[in-house]
Amino acid sequence: MSLMEHNNGAGGRGAQRAIGERSEAAGGRPTPPGPPDPELVERPRRRRFSAEYKLRIMREADACTRPGELGALLRREGLYSSLLTGWRQARESGSLQALGRPRGRPKPDPRDADNAQLRRRAERAESELEKAKKVIEVQGNVSAFLGELLEPGGATRSTER
Repeated sequence: MSLMEHNNGAGGRGAQRAIGERSEAAGGRPTPPGPPDPELVERPRRRRFSAEYKLRIMREADACTRPGELGALLRREGLYSSLLTGWRQARESGSLQALGRPRGRPKPDPRDADNAQLRRRAERAESELEKAKKVIEVQGNVSAFLGELLEPGGATRSTER
């Protein structure tokens, strides 16, 4: 056994690995053969907890009285103590409703879209009505003018003026 194998307790190829590097047998992910696919990007997903879940965990945490129970609860649920602290602060500040509120912009009210569509239709109908009134007015003027021209002696009267 060499001096290096004796000092760290590892033997063979394991002694040549860098610190923090895992072997496939130790539970690490096996690396796929070949170069990585540039089209696929793995991004960590943010965990989201519902208000019911947060309240349930806080009730369970408040019920923990013996030493180690709280740590066991957090390990079992895969939570950090800072999450529990933040949830408790939110509960104490009276923002329990904010715990269940989804993040981001609020969903638009469907009635607003309906109102906007009806408003556009009304404006369009009003503009068409104005056009129709102008056309009717022009037709009336043309009809009156043609009526004067077609009357007997109407052409001479129009030129005398």
